[in-house]
Amino acid sequence: MRTVGVEEELLLVDPDSGEPRALSGAVLARVEADGADTDQDVFEKELFGQMLEFATHPQTDMAALGAEIVRCRQEAARHAGEIGCAVAALATSPLPVSPTITMNRRYRWLADQYGIATRDQLVCGMHVHVAVHSDEEGVAVLDRVRPWLPALLAISGNSPFWQGDDSCYDSYRSRVWDRWPSAGPTELFGSAERYHRLVADMVATGVILDEKMAYFDARLSERYPTVEIRVADVCLRAGTARLVAMLARALVETAAREWRAGGAPPDHGVSLLRLAAWQAARTGPRQELLHPLTMRRLPAGAVLRDLLGHVADALADAGDLDAAREGLDTLLAQGNGARTQRELLERTGSLRKVVSACVRLTQE
Repeated sequence: MRTVGVEEELLLVDPDSGEPRALSGAVLARVEADGADTDQDVFEKELFGQMLEFATHPQTDMAALGAEIVRCRQEAARHAGEIGCAVAALATSPLPVSPTITMNRRYRWLADQYGIATRDQLVCGMHVHVAVHSDEEGVAVLDRVRPWLPALLAISGNSPFWQGDDSCYDSYRSRVWDRWPSAGPTELFGSAERYHRLVADMVATGVILDEKMAYFDARLSERYPTVEIRVADVCLRAGTARLVAMLARALVETAAREWRAGGAPPDHGVSLLRLAAWQAARTGPRQELLHPLTMRRLPAGAVLRDLLGHVADALADAGDLDAAREGLDTLLAQGNGARTQRELLERTGSLRKVVSACVRLTQE
């Protein structure tokens, strides 16, 4: 059974005004002072002081992974509450914000190199690490999961608002993230040697700092023996995060089986994959998506159910098929985080109240 780990980036906000607060350093100091062994290697600072990241431990059981996501969110809320702020699983701030860059050498380089593109990156994502047995298997997986990743983006979409306005996107975070020169979908690699050579050539240009900046939608982790799927928004509800992780593991397992059986990956070009990602970011599961195999529009529900069918064997073998079906049915019925945020605004008329409600939903 492949292990799965999740990294989530959370927004630190004022519990009364809903405005982001640059207090990650203070929150991490509270974590250290608390002395809980389970939290010492869980929470980390991020590019901006208004963000806090956590990472779960590798899990094989999806119920255990879901429980750990909830626990980490609740612990983040507890530590933040001790210094007078709150955490929200929001991929962008609904309210206007002036980001505060965490000033270490790496982040200073980013600010100097990319200017306003760096200052705009106060966005929160979710990364899913799925174990692979070798770099060769990992690259074979990367080649085969490419067209399915926009479906995960549609499910996770949780960033409809940008600087106080409705962006008209379900995932505006992904549009901001793609301003990095190394972000987005990739061409077919074909082998681990070609993957590593491309990353080395990218670093050698001097445009990016190091291999950590290969911000592909999915990549080989430079720290762990995993494929890291990086396409998703941080999900408003922990249950949606669990669904994304479940589908990500099943996609990796399905791709590895296809590779071992000699199946060729779909050969869609990067231009088509960018269009599929744009469509997923624009409307999420509300309207239409580009089907991963044909790259033609179909109702989003049909595409997501085809995703479930594509990975059904892997889900069944892991004991996750019923849970995945239930999770997808729930997602299609209640919508993603973007829909919830828009419904909250329609009901309350206040983006501040949207943030307050999302603080509560984050910990459920």
